[in-house]
Amino acid sequence: MILRKASVIVCIFVLVSSLTWAWEGKCVGVSDGDTIKVMHEEEAERIRLYGIDCPERGQAYGQKAKQFTSDMTFGKIVDVLPVDTDRYGRTVGWVHVGGRNLNHDLVGVGLAWHYKQYAPDNPELKKFQAEAQKGKRGLWGDPKPIAPWEYRRSKKR
Repeated sequence: MILRKASVIVCIFVLVSSLTWAWEGKCVGVSDGDTIKVMHEEEAERIRLYGIDCPERGQAYGQKAKQFTSDMTFGKIVDVLPVDTDRYGRTVGWVHVGGRNLNHDLVGVGLAWHYKQYAPDNPELKKFQAEAQKGKRGLWGDPKPIAPWEYRRSKKR
């Protein structure tokens, strides 16, 4: 009997833990196309969008990506599904707002790359990027778009 009660308590704990893993908060800042600030436990938490990389400031489509992200999220309640924490202490995750997946939408409209180095096996991101490339949407309309990681590397030199 005691073992059964302990099992039930553990099951409830696991269920509640999994339900609270994703969280929601108000977006209070947009740093660039793939980084936002969301209120979480009374603090603005930096969220880096998982599996994508938007053009940098000063790079073609960098400002458009930031504006798209701002239009989708700023001042709104967003859902954050954390995946990891990066080396800068940012939460890396999926962001949903109004039933939309921001990570997917940025890639789908051609304002972000599928960041294969960090999300190699993501069929949705692969699909959205292939569709954007085929349709020459956003940055894919440029004859030779420069990936943000290549742009950052060239700036270090």
